[in-house]
Amino acid sequence: MTFQNLIYEAELGLNLDNSHEKSMLTEVIDEISESEYKNGRPLLSSLVQVKGQKNQGDNFFRLCERLGLGNWKELKRDAKFIEEQREACRNFWTNKVNYSSFL
Repeated sequence: MTFQNLIYEAELGLNLDNSHEKSMLTEVIDEISESEYKNGRPLLSSLVQVKGQKNQGDNFFRLCERLGLGNWKELKRDAKFIEEQREACRNFWTNKVNYSSFL
């Protein structure tokens, strides 16, 4: 999912051309991922990528560094890392017990 699709699907009404609104979205995504990580759940932001890029932007990898997952530049170069994060997220949320506990 791209940031633009997230904005549309979640009906956030943000404009990514506005640097302030783009920054707000990044902060919210980071806060959600930090909370998820602290509670033993995978990073939801691993599923949101920058439009036109194969991976997440630098902010995602810097978040991972703040969470103690490694040096952000090394994580960004490690294609296996992002795939593992995405797979962990998909596996967690497709588990009916995990999903239903948040409904």
